[in-house]
Amino acid sequence: MRVCVTGATGFIGAQITAKLVAAGHEVRVTVRDRRRLRALEGLEVESVQANVLDRRAMRRAFARCELVFHAAGLVASRPESEVWRVNAIAPRLAVEAAARAGVRRLVLTSSVGALGPARGGRAANEQNSWPEEGTGFLYTDAKHEGELAAFEAGDRLGLEVIAVNPAYVLGAAFNRMIAGETSTRIVANYMRGRLPAVVDSYTNVVDVEDVARGHVLAARKGKAGQRYILGGDNLRWSEVIDRVAKLSGIEHPLLVVPPGVATAAGALGRLGAGFGPMEGMRLMAPDWRYSSAKARRELGYAPRSATETLRRTVDWYLELIEDDRLPPHRTRSFDVASSAIHLADRFGLLLPLKVGGNLAGRRTVI
Repeated sequence: MRVCVTGATGFIGAQITAKLVAAGHEVRVTVRDRRRLRALEGLEVESVQANVLDRRAMRRAFARCELVFHAAGLVASRPESEVWRVNAIAPRLAVEAAARAGVRRLVLTSSVGALGPARGGRAANEQNSWPEEGTGFLYTDAKHEGELAAFEAGDRLGLEVIAVNPAYVLGAAFNRMIAGETSTRIVANYMRGRLPAVVDSYTNVVDVEDVARGHVLAARKGKAGQRYILGGDNLRWSEVIDRVAKLSGIEHPLLVVPPGVATAAGALGRLGAGFGPMEGMRLMAPDWRYSSAKARRELGYAPRSATETLRRTVDWYLELIEDDRLPPHRTRSFDVASSAIHLADRFGLLLPLKVGGNLAGRRTVI
């Protein structure tokens, strides 16, 4: 089968591409910058230069393809206009281009963020109600809009559209020589002593290879017009860091911030210094617990444990650190905040926080 993958040089897209090539498919990938093709090093693919916001280029890229994986996305908060165009508008353009090119089915890489946070202390599923006012995060709001627009275009044009919603994606890149992007950076930052704090809230950890496998399963077994959560284990952020520390043998002090405090601090950060540790904490604050029961039941999706995923992530970063392949520090605010925590720990200034947390029945310091 001839298949086209947008966003193929990204963390998830590269693993999708690798699985398609291994299955014997004829794979075409779209790229804006051909230098990024090194993410697919060793894979036999046809590359086409195309911007996902260019209708004509996308239609040419999809020509003579039966299946499209639209994995292109921008995991960021700035520049705002670009984040919105790539995540909210490009999915509709991809569906329209695919329909006009005669493609039969399109699998859209969405996000659990497009479903909104969990409520009521329970893991959310595909039926989670979207907040009327949105989530307050540009990325998740844009992914929600992009998913809705893709489904609408598919119904209008007679193209089968299936959305998959990955949770917090960790694991190792297909090309292990390239440093990680976006989600895996939290592991790298901790291991390098550049993570000042985490929030006392939940996330859902899933391996990038399981997410890629879930995409392929959705293409084969997924129902048109349906979404499927591709998650793994629900863990508190403090548990994630505890496991990273144990697996890596690296220990650094950091704060565990209550969700309400993190939300307020993030809001102040947006008004003042912009994106940094405070904004990162605001993103951690909601309850991002999810259930993948539907994907397990309908697709045969079977993710590995969070511990195995974290071990793969840690081992990969240990290789990058040993080979000096990690990029230099770029976020000064992270360095300043982390250095302050390390200094406070050295002089015993975090001890009152630990004691106070113990008295309050919650963790305040790792």
